[in-house]
Order: sequence, then structure tokens, then C-alpha cells
Amino acid sequence: MPENEARADFYCPTCARPVADPLMCGDCHALICRKCGTPLERIDDLGIG
Repeated sequence: MPENEARADFYCPTCARPVADPLMCGDCHALICRKCGTPLERIDDLGIG
């Protein structure tokens, strides 16, 4: 894996893609997808990373 490639630690189940640049909700501090607003899941928890 190249060193300059961004590593995505989170996955959006709605968009079905890894997310390298999530947004953080200002109220509850959840990480959400920039594209659709769905709460993200950790790739480590899914067993796909």
C-alpha cells in the first residue's frame, strides 16, 4: 500500500463505500458520511478492512 494514499477507517452502509473524510455531528459527536449523512461504521468492526 503506498504511503501517500489516504486510508479509510470508516464505511458508509448507505453509499456502500469507504469514507476517508467523515464529518462529525456537533450535537452527538457521531461520525457521518459527507455525501448522505448516514452514521458511519468502523471498517475493523465489519471485517472487510
